Amino acid sequence: MHSTTLHSDNRADVAGALAQDRWIVACLCAAWCGTCAGYRATFDELAARHPDKYFLWVDIEDHADVVGDLDVENFPTLLIQRHEDVAFFGTMLPDPNVAHRLIQAQCSMDDAELARYAQSSEERRHWQRDCNLRALLAGAS
Repeated sequence: MHSTTLHSDNRADVAGALAQDRWIVACLCAAWCGTCAGYRATFDELAARHPDKYFLWVDIEDHADVVGDLDVENFPTLLIQRHEDVAFFGTMLPDPNVAHRLIQAQCSMDDAELARYAQSSEERRHWQRDCNLRALLAGAS
């Protein structure tokens, strides 16, 4: 299983995939970023290691209408979400083992635990308001 790249012509398909009952792991990058270019193969490797999750690659400049207001401070930035709850939003070391452990840790939470976690700090409450990829994509359509 490989990741999906968001394009202007597949937004409806991506929105349908995001609506499914599975974890979403999105990488927010930019085409000009050398680190991102090198991380792409790692991201696809992670997708193969986690075939039950939906992996989405988003170029933040090509899709500024979707993610333009997100505070992407550095690359790569990962966004991990289940249903409407954002479990993680932040810069990730471009190391496949670190990302793998992060994905495992976040995705080990059941829905009730994730809901509590999502509201457990001001930063996480901010993620819920501003980083919900389902809502961002729907708002850009």
